[in-house]
Amino acid sequence: MILAIRTDKPDAELLLLGGDGLSARCEWRADRQLAETLTARIDQFLASQNVALTDLRGVAVYVGPGSFTGLRIGISVANALGAGLGVPVHALDEDTWGSSVTGHGERLVLPKYGSEPHITAPRK
Repeated sequence: MILAIRTDKPDAELLLLGGDGLSARCEWRADRQLAETLTARIDQFLASQNVALTDLRGVAVYVGPGSFTGLRIGISVANALGAGLGVPVHALDEDTWGSSVTGHGERLVLPKYGSEPHITAPRK
């Protein structure tokens, strides 16, 4: 099973992808509570499907474009899960979201914001 995470918009989404594609889906209104709720929602979602973290053979994450903060949170959690579990992390985009994951994955994925983040611009 592969856990897929999408956090680019106010409604966050988790998917479980098996050999035949989509096995289960969870969506909730995360909005500004995403950082507070994401890991608990992952635990609840996996438990509801009788899947342990150690059953995962990979993590997939939507890398953008989308909300800077949402992408940063989702990708950070996906990279941490991949590193902690010793499984590959797969980057998904609009064309590949929700479909079967192919390829070997990476140890680390980076966001594709769609434009430069304006986090260091001086305030006027």
